Amino acid sequence: MEERNLICTACPMGCRLVVKMEGDQVLQIAGNRCRRGESFGRQEAIAPQRMVASTVRVLNGFHPLLPVYTKGTVPKKKIAEVLAEIRKVQIAAPVANKTVIIKNILGTGVDVVASRDMPAKA
Repeated sequence: MEERNLICTACPMGCRLVVKMEGDQVLQIAGNRCRRGESFGRQEAIAPQRMVASTVRVLNGFHPLLPVYTKGTVPKKKIAEVLAEIRKVQIAAPVANKTVIIKNILGTGVDVVASRDMPAKA
């Protein structure tokens, strides 16, 4: 039996979780003080997910880079691929906050969106 020690990030309590596993099966989760901790521990042990934040190049923008983020979580094992796809993008200003920059990145069902407005150069 494998035992994984995690710190839960599902709520502000930061519980120390102990997840006991047999292969890919979660047998027991201990240490959580709320239901979200159990759900987080199960997800993290089986298929961890993360939000991704990065920047894209902007043509004729007030700044040369625009901060972007994934609207949802993507599989942790795909983060390098997601970042590589984001690096390929170059957009033209102006761009409004929350504009979809890449729809359904790598078939994950998650969009990459602008995290601020980017006006064009004056």
